[in-house]
Amino acid sequence: MTGLFPDSLNYIVFRIVTKQNSNRDMATLKPSTIDEYISAAPPEAREKLHEIRTILREVAPEAREAIKWGSPVFEENRILFAFSAHKTHINFMPTHTTLDHFRTELADYKTGKDTIQFPYDKPLPADLIRRVAAFRLRAVREEGVRWMQKKRAQ
Repeated sequence: MTGLFPDSLNYIVFRIVTKQNSNRDMATLKPSTIDEYISAAPPEAREKLHEIRTILREVAPEAREAIKWGSPVFEENRILFAFSAHKTHINFMPTHTTLDHFRTELADYKTGKDTIQFPYDKPLPADLIRRVAAFRLRAVREEGVRWMQKKRAQ
């Protein structure tokens, strides 16, 4: 699928739809699948979105793909991880409980509480993404870790 509009308009529609969720007319244009999300993303994001999706599928081949809160997610009874396209980067969201185990390796990346930013102008760190995703998958399957799990007192 090449998207609903020519590439020049896809990004505009993508941003309007994801920013104005309360507009009922725009709701019909919201991507409902990851394929639609990638098609509507800015051209510079699409290759990275395909790449991160492929990595996550390799790690969690049984996971269902969905769109939640306007972002692609992989889930197995609960959300495993999410990712999203932004103006200059891809956000990967494996949760803070997972990221805490990789803080040293993530020192070269901009991170938030639950997110890692991968700029479009640099290669995706496929091995690191694989290891982070595998850690999260194991934590969910073996320990029942939730998406918004609170940090345990130390």
